[in-house]
Formats: sequence, structure tokens, C-alpha cells
Amino acid sequence: MGSCTNKQEQGSEGNPFFSEYQTQFKVPPFDEIKPKHYKPAFERAMEKHKDEIQEIAGNSEEPTFDNTIEEMVYSGKLLEKVSYVFYGLNSANTSDTLQEIARDISPKLSSHRDEIMLNPELFQRVKSVYDKKDQLNLNQEQSYLLENLYKEFIRKGANLPEEEKNQLKEINKELSLLTLEFEQNELKETNNFKLVIEDKEDLAGLPESVVQTAAETAREEGHEGNWVFTTHKPSMLPFLTYAENRELREKLYKAYLNRGNNNNEYDNKEILSKIVKLRVKKAHLLGYDTYADYRLETRMAKNPQNVMDLLNQLWDAALPVAKKEREQMQQIINEEGKNFKLKSWDWWYYAEKLRKQKYNLDDSELRPYFKLDNVRQGAFDVSTRLFGITFNELEDVPKPHPDARAWEVKESDGSHLGVLYMDFHPRASKNGGAWCGSYRGHYETRDGKEIHPIKTIVTNFTTPTENKPALLSLDEVETLFHEFGHALDGLFAENAYPETFVARDFVELPSQIMEHWSTHTKVLKAYAKHYETGETIPDELINKIEKSQYFNQGFANVEYLAASMLDMAYHTLSEPGDLEVMKFEERYLDSIGLIEEIEPRYHSTYFSHITGGYDAGYYSYIWSAVLDNDAFEAFEENGIYDQETANAFRTLLAKNGTADPMDLFIEFRGREPKIDALLRNRGLNRSDRSSQ
Repeated sequence: MGSCTNKQEQGSEGNPFFSEYQTQFKVPPFDEIKPKHYKPAFERAMEKHKDEIQEIAGNSEEPTFDNTIEEMVYSGKLLEKVSYVFYGLNSANTSDTLQEIARDISPKLSSHRDEIMLNPELFQRVKSVYDKKDQLNLNQEQSYLLENLYKEFIRKGANLPEEEKNQLKEINKELSLLTLEFEQNELKETNNFKLVIEDKEDLAGLPESVVQTAAETAREEGHEGNWVFTTHKPSMLPFLTYAENRELREKLYKAYLNRGNNNNEYDNKEILSKIVKLRVKKAHLLGYDTYADYRLETRMAKNPQNVMDLLNQLWDAALPVAKKEREQMQQIINEEGKNFKLKSWDWWYYAEKLRKQKYNLDDSELRPYFKLDNVRQGAFDVSTRLFGITFNELEDVPKPHPDARAWEVKESDGSHLGVLYMDFHPRASKNGGAWCGSYRGHYETRDGKEIHPIKTIVTNFTTPTENKPALLSLDEVETLFHEFGHALDGLFAENAYPETFVARDFVELPSQIMEHWSTHTKVLKAYAKHYETGETIPDELINKIEKSQYFNQGFANVEYLAASMLDMAYHTLSEPGDLEVMKFEERYLDSIGLIEEIEPRYHSTYFSHITGGYDAGYYSYIWSAVLDNDAFEAFEENGIYDQETANAFRTLLAKNGTADPMDLFIEFRGREPKIDALLRNRGLNRSDRSSQ
């Protein structure tokens, strides 16, 4: 009896993970899943997966695609089931308890993965199938799966001697803990800082909606009667853009820039230094000169030189534009009779003045037309017109957080395609930024039953106030369409097997191409309605948006490229030595000529992309931008809702991860991608620059 009670306390009894979900569309029963359920579920899932792998590795029959490769990719389904929910909630609705579980489970999962990929008997069976692949009459997806699974074993150390395998296991275990600690520190640093304003005069210049939001934040934080701003971007950026108080702009921006660099318990400098050194050590063990060489081998870029060629080409085009923008803003400062030099915390403030001066365009003019619900519906309507899919809101389905909403996505014939969650606004339990994740991926069971995906879009958009709905900035509008593109990529997947291999520098094509629709005139006229009057956005404002398309592009590209190049600088080190990350960062950014008025989009100590899967990969956004700008031109040539082009693009999305990405692009576009459209659309070719 005692042991049963103990098991129940540990979450083994009545654990929702141990039976088939009985919910609509078999979504996770979020309301039933408690923190106590995770550890027992992870432990049982790893044990079960280990048994499944051992059975495959110990099979006495001759290795075949069916009894080795298929068996492998269908194994571990319980572990996948638990991981989807845990990691989805740990990023969107975390707690001290979940973070503690993550610290406990992370090294165990790392060891578990290593035990599989470094299992010599299993690898020999995979190699045996791979060696006779030409005689197996495999289809395209099977060939691609086999090729990449075999490569993955090699890249995970399957050919290493036993002693080096053990070294690799220790490195992976340590890296899993360090990257987790880095991200948890970043979240704590972001939540820790509050700019509390007590004097109403310090709010001068701020739109009323921003002031109201700050007052509500103050109430929630226990500062009734004051105003609170945070380093979450929906709070920080309006302050930097409109607040006349220069000292407070500096204080808030520096708090943002110094996250993870405050010499306190959440400091990330030493953690990142260890991460970089361990990655170099791992690369050397696996036979690569640098970690970037290792990471890029399976991507479209193939090697660091190809990445740096693209980044340098764009840097040389963008930096002169940024310098010209700096001159124009300094001129405004001088004309106002101010006796100071433009600094980084002034950029947004004077960029907004410059935009008004050049284009008579004010962000606060646009926001009333970008009510969150209208923008979301605009994204839905674009996908309906392109692909015929529809969205029906689900009221009673379990949700990952009370703030989240859910939709059933259907094909044009009414058949079920998947479920989409959306969770829009900041909270202390949510990581910063915006992302699209999964609670279940698409695949077919062994007996041919289709398993439909469950996607989730998580953002940190401007919050509604007591008397105004959430009104988005133009940047947030583009972000919504961007993440929605990722969701479509997952919803349209037609992979038969649970395992796919998506190149990191191809993954942003489906998301970034959707941004082009967000500000297209036809699309704006369909969804951009004034939240009070229902009036369609006037042509005058659309014209201003179009005329200002090159506005601040020097800044936007330089801050992004600086971060991308910094990522590559860390990961092309072959001998990091005594790496002091802030000194390394400063020297590197000086060496490429970054102007002091622009900070990189991410400084080292809060650059969570490079600890969260974009290591030696932050360049992927611009690599994909070459693809998405070129691909969207196909729609512009044929019509932005052209059905034939849309069908061809959906085919590309359906095959993503099951075929070579360059082949997929060529199949869609009829040729390899060209950079011309990107340069034109960002105003970075010489003819566009001369007219700015």
C-alpha cells in the first residue's frame, strides 16, 4: 500500500501521458497534466524507448529498411509525446517547478540520445541498410530519410573509438545543462528589470495607449498610481520611440542591452564562454576544424565561407545606408538646437521623427488599423484564398494557457487538417520573442492512418487596455504573418514518417514569404480596418507605407547582420583559448566597422538563438530571405492569389524535410534562387540607395 501511495505522489498513477488522450482531436489534456506527471513520464518513456532500440539492435534477422530504419523512426513515441508538451509549456508558461524539472531531465535526455546514436550494433544495422540503398527500390522520402539518418549517426559520433564516445557524451551532457541555464537566466533578467515612473512629466511624448498599458502594468506589479516599463519589446520599443526623456530612454535601453551581463547570479558570460569552448571540442572530436564547419555541413550553405560571402556582401551594402540614416538623424538633433551626438538609445526616437519628416508617417497613425483580431483574420483569409483552407474557433478544447485560443484547420472539402493554437501577449511565465512550435507533428502510422499536426504560435504582442483592444505595430503585424507561415509549413506537411530533416537555413522561407502578403495593398484593404469606425485603411496611409518601404533599412539590416556575423565569429573559432565573451564581442564588432550608434540585435549574454538551435545558424534568416524574396516574385509575376503558383508552393511545403531543399526550390521556381529581389526589396542595391 505504501509503495502505491508513493507512486501516486510521484505522478505515476493516473498520469495522462500513459493513456491515449480522450480529448477532441486528441490534443493534450492540458488541464489534467500537472508538474508531478512529467518526471515519471519522462523516465518511463526513456526506458520504453531504450527497450525498443535494444530490440532493433539485437534483431538477428538481416537488416532491412522495414526492420531497422522504419522501426527506429517509429520508436520513442511516448518520449516524443511527453517532450512536446513539456517543452512547449516550459517556454510559453514556465514556473520554478518546470525549470527545476528541465534542469533535472535535460542531462538525462542528452545521455539517452547519445546511448542511441552511439550504439554500435544499431549503427551497424543502419550502415548495412545504407550500403545497399541502391538495390532497395526506395521512394524519394525513404531515400532521403535513410541518407540523412545514416549521416546523423556519423555526425553524432558513431564511428568514434569508445574513449572518444565517452568524451562526447560528457560534452553533450554539459552543453545541455549550460544552454538551459543560459536561457533561464535570460528570462529571469528580462523579468527582473522594471522602469518605474512616478512623475507624469516623464511620460511626455508617449501616446495615450502606451501610457495606459504602463499604468496597467504598474497595477499588476504593485506600483499603483505609477507607470512601469519593462525590457519586453512591446513595452520597451514604444518608450524608445516616443519618450522625450532622454535619460530614461538610456536607462531602459541599457537595462535591455546588459541582460546576462550584470555580474550577478544570472550572469551569462562564463556560461557562454564554456558553451563555445565545448562546441569547439566537440567539433574537433568529430573531425571538423570548427563548430560552424560541423553545423553547416547538412545545410544549404554547406560551409562557413558561403555564409560569410553572403553576409559580407549584404554588410557592404547596408552599412553605407545606416551611416546615411545616422547623418539625417544627427541633422534633426542639430536643427532642434540640441547639443549632443546621436546615441543608440536615441535611434528609435529620431528615426520616428525622420519618418514623419520624410514620409509624414507616424506609427500611432497605423496602429488603429491593426487591431489584433483583424490582423489574425487577415492572415487566415490570405491562406484561405491561396490554399482553400478554413479556420473554425474551438471554445471547449483544452488550451496550454487560459490566454491561448484554438482553431480547427480544415481543407476546402471540409476534411480535418490540424489544430492551431495562438497565445499573443507577454507574461512573466513566457519567454520573450515570438515562435511557432508543435504539440504534435504530422506522420502516418505503420498501418497508414494519418496523424494530423497540432501547431502553436506564441508571441509577445502589445496588450489590450481597459478601453482599447490590442493594436499592433507594423512590425508586430509582420511577425504575426511570419509565425503563421511556420504554422502553415507544419499544417501542410505530407511526410509519411515521423522523422524529417529540415535544413535550418531553409526553415524561414515558409514564414518570411508570408510577410510579403501582410503589407500588400490588396491584403491591407481586406483586413486593415479602423478599430472604432470600421473604416478601411485609406489609400493615403497605404501609399505612405509603400513609400517608406526602404525607411530605416540600413539600421534593420546592420543590427541583424552584426548579430549574425558575431554568431559566426564565435563558431568559426578553432582555438578559443581564454575566451572572455564581452571583450571578444567588442573586438569583433569593431573589426567589422559596426557604428557605435547601432547595437547588434543581440549581445552575447542574451543571444538565446545561439543556445536554442540557431548556433552557427542565425544567418539563416537572411539566407532564407534570398529565397522568400525570389519566391514571392513568382506570385507577383502571376498574381498574388494565383492558384497554380499557390499549389506549387504548397507542394514545396508538403515535401519540406523529405527532399533536398535546393531541389524543392528549383522545382517551384524553375531555377536556383537569385539575390536580386532581396537587394531591391530592402533598398540595398545602388540605384535604390541613390534615391533614398
